[in-house]
Amino acid sequence: MKLLLSILLLPLTLFAHLNIAVSYPYIGAITKAIGGEHIETIVLAKGNWDPHFVVPRPSLIAKMRSADALIMNGAQLEIGWLPPLIERSGNPKTRPNTPTFLNLSHHVELIDRPQSVDRSGGDIHPDGNPHFHLDPKNILTLAQSIRDFLISLDKEHEGIYLANYDAFAKDWHVNMAKWDAKMASKRGLQVIQFHDNLAYFNRAYGLVNIGTIEPLPGIPPSSRHTLELIELIEKAHPCCILHDVYHSTKTAEFIAQKTGIKVVLMPHDIGALEEIEDLAALFDYLSGAIE
Repeated sequence: MKLLLSILLLPLTLFAHLNIAVSYPYIGAITKAIGGEHIETIVLAKGNWDPHFVVPRPSLIAKMRSADALIMNGAQLEIGWLPPLIERSGNPKTRPNTPTFLNLSHHVELIDRPQSVDRSGGDIHPDGNPHFHLDPKNILTLAQSIRDFLISLDKEHEGIYLANYDAFAKDWHVNMAKWDAKMASKRGLQVIQFHDNLAYFNRAYGLVNIGTIEPLPGIPPSSRHTLELIELIEKAHPCCILHDVYHSTKTAEFIAQKTGIKVVLMPHDIGALEEIEDLAALFDYLSGAIE
């Protein structure tokens, strides 16, 4: 009885943890690796969903209400769905420009920033390409930002967050050397994509994107554009079509039938395919998918 009473009288902080809402699974994985037992991650979107379009359903609103902080990808990738969740949840801890809010896009160098922004260019991202986590070097930068963010929220466990980051970074450097070796022979390969979501991965490993099945971002392929792409493939002989998992592969398969080009599914996040169970597995798959 005395032992039970003693436990009940222990300071609440010994049992406390932070509920960190994150927009995508990859952010949740980094946050959990650094936060360890002192945080719980609330992942809003699933890895096999189109990251641009997530339905702000009531279950997600409820998750947001219990969050102590929010980490988002940013660069307007969540622009269509996260602001309504923030507004409807009414949780001040998830609002932008507060100490409990982290926009990861502010901590990396974005590429492909458009010269001008109007509807004639399709659904472009005015801040630049938002899929920056697909460069493994950026993962370390993001991990550093998340480490510092957690420390700002929970100074008491700073030493743990620093040590967890160091362990994560050590393992990640080993993995990056492995992926560099696997991709070394692929440098200079020409590829086609459905949507330019692999821009950072391609830049990291020297792949050259020469065309997209989408004529413009977010615009479905027309017959004319598809025929032009077939002509380009027959002339340039790229190695493959790198295709995301959330758009239909119908047009890519048609092009493959006409040209003999290979269609390669390229997952973008943890859970995008069943075998992608963690962040290292994502890059293991991506670095091994192109033959």
